[in-house]
Amino acid sequence: MTGTVDRWQLDESSAKAYERYLVPLFFGPGAQHLIELAALKGGERVLDVACGTGIVARTASEHVGISGTVIGIDLNEDVLEVARTASSNIHHDIEWRKGDVKEIPFVDSSFDVVFCQQGLQFFPDRLAALQDIHRVLKSNGRLALSTMRPIKHNPSYAILAEALERHIGTDAGLMMRSPFLFLNIDELRNLFLTAGFHDLRILIGIGSARYPSIKEFVLREAASSPLAKEIKSVSDDVFNALIKDLDVSLLEYTDDDGIVFPTEAYVAIAWH
Repeated sequence: MTGTVDRWQLDESSAKAYERYLVPLFFGPGAQHLIELAALKGGERVLDVACGTGIVARTASEHVGISGTVIGIDLNEDVLEVARTASSNIHHDIEWRKGDVKEIPFVDSSFDVVFCQQGLQFFPDRLAALQDIHRVLKSNGRLALSTMRPIKHNPSYAILAEALERHIGTDAGLMMRSPFLFLNIDELRNLFLTAGFHDLRILIGIGSARYPSIKEFVLREAASSPLAKEIKSVSDDVFNALIKDLDVSLLEYTDDDGIVFPTEAYVAIAWH
C-alpha cells in the first residue's frame, strides 16, 4: 500500500506544483535577476524560450510595457496552460506558443532580448539551441540565461540523488541529477562563443533554498518533476526509510525552521 495520504501533493500536476512550489522559491527571484542583467527597456521585443509556467515572461511584460512584445514558447502544453492561467490578470498581453528551441518558430532578427531560465541543461543539442537563439536575435540583441552549476556545487541535491538511488532506484537518482549542467565555466563559455555570441559575461549565482522540513523538501521537489510517479509508486516503509536517511544525511543543514542549504547556478549575458 502506498502512502497517498502523506503524499497528497503528488496528485497535483507537475506543472501546477512547479508554479506553486518552485516559482516562489527559485524562479521568481531568478527571473527578476535575469531582467536586471539584461537591462530590459520599455518597448523591446522579448522571447522567453523553454518558458515553463512563464515567470520570466510575466516579469518581462511589466518592464517592456504596452509598447513592447513578450512571447513565451515551450514544448510542454501543460506548462503553457498554467502560464496562460497565471498571466490572465496581467494588463499587458503575453503570447504563449508551443515551440522547440532548436527550431524557434520566428524569422531571423525578430527579438531584442531572449531569455532562457533553467532550460539549457535539458536541451538535447545545446549548441543547436543557442545557434537558433542567436538567429532570432537582432543585431546587438542579447541573451540572458541561467542554468544550474554541476551537482557537486549543489551538495544537498547530490545527497538527495544518492538517497533516491539507494531507496527507490537508479532512474530516480538520474531524474534528480538532470537539472544540473555538467559543464564547467570555460566549457559553457566556449559553447556560447561557438554559437556566435560575443561580449559574454558568466557569473556564479549563489543563493539559498529553505523548506519547512526534509519531508517537504522531498515532496515539493518530486511534485514539480517526473519524480512524482517514482515516489508515489513506493510503499510507506520505503518512503519513510528515505526520509530517515535524509534526516541524518542533511542534519548539518537543519535548523529550528526546517532545512536550508546553498544553491549555485551560472547566470550569463551574451550579445549577438
